[in-house]
Amino acid sequence: MSAPNSDFDPVRTSSLHPDELARMVREALAAIAAATDLDELKAARLAHAGDRSPLALANREIGALPPQARKDAGQRVGAARREVAEAIAKRQEALEAERDARVLVEEAVDVTLPWDRAPVGARHPLTTIQERVGDVFVAMGWEVAEGPEAEAEWLNFDALNIGPDHPARTMQDTFFIDSDGPEPSGLVLRTHTSPVQARTMLDRSPPIYIVCPGRTFRTDELDATHTPVFSQVEGLAVDEGLTMAHLKGTLDHFAEAMFGAGMTTRLRPSYFPFTEPSAEMDLLCFVCRGDSVGNPDRPCRTCSSEGWIEWGGCGMVNPRVLIACGVDPQRYTGFAFGMGLERTLMFRHGIEDMRDMVEGDVRFAAAFGMEI
Repeated sequence: MSAPNSDFDPVRTSSLHPDELARMVREALAAIAAATDLDELKAARLAHAGDRSPLALANREIGALPPQARKDAGQRVGAARREVAEAIAKRQEALEAERDARVLVEEAVDVTLPWDRAPVGARHPLTTIQERVGDVFVAMGWEVAEGPEAEAEWLNFDALNIGPDHPARTMQDTFFIDSDGPEPSGLVLRTHTSPVQARTMLDRSPPIYIVCPGRTFRTDELDATHTPVFSQVEGLAVDEGLTMAHLKGTLDHFAEAMFGAGMTTRLRPSYFPFTEPSAEMDLLCFVCRGDSVGNPDRPCRTCSSEGWIEWGGCGMVNPRVLIACGVDPQRYTGFAFGMGLERTLMFRHGIEDMRDMVEGDVRFAAAFGMEI
């Protein structure tokens, strides 16, 4: 039988007093109830139920009591620790339920959204507008004609009444293709799509109604309004009895198809070696529709309040071109026209810098989508 505890110190075991234990439990329950998330609850558990908590230290002091007092003290401390542990478990269950509910909301996956998040890409607008131009003329009964981009110098110049001394044939305007031997290759990168017209007249007999879209090349510096590689669309009609009136009607229809109803063109006298008479083709301003002319209260920056914007060139096919291509000018007449597709695209969509079309930024083409 153990001997009485002669070292009993009431001060040392004051933490085992019922009132002191009740205070520890109240503080622990208040801290547990105040915890708003699992991290705060963990801190409260370590402070009030951990190995260095007041209740744990009080439990160690039971051994300092006389044997007859240890049982009651042990029961009181055990009941206090169980109450705190139960409160922690209950609060943890509630906080975990709140966390799970919040995660379901914040990290919810909408299974109705498209699963394929890869961008679908886009077609380049120059491609789509070239196809649209072709559709317009095919609907009129015309044909779409194509030709090589590396063209014979004779077809690119001589057949079109552009003589050997014409400035367009200098190195400052034309890309000439070198030959492997001492003799010139006789090839150039076509400066316009007119050689396709010459090829068609050489291969076929009138009537001829063709439109020729495609890339062309000139030694221009790349800037906001010029590029060394650009796209053109040219039209050629050769038949009996064609006049400038037929040309004007064709251009008006083309303008309406590209820019909407009410658009018209006007012709200003000009000069081109392959047409006679020749004209510059102006388009009614698609912004002000001519209302800014003479109206200071409504100025137009697009056309500088002139009401018209230059679109391309046109005219009746020069008889010399018809003869060079084997067509009888006494029987047949023809008209031709041409304009840049980049310029047409800039008009249609308000594009200010031509470099945006050639720099290859997919964000530029993405704005136009997958038009077919």
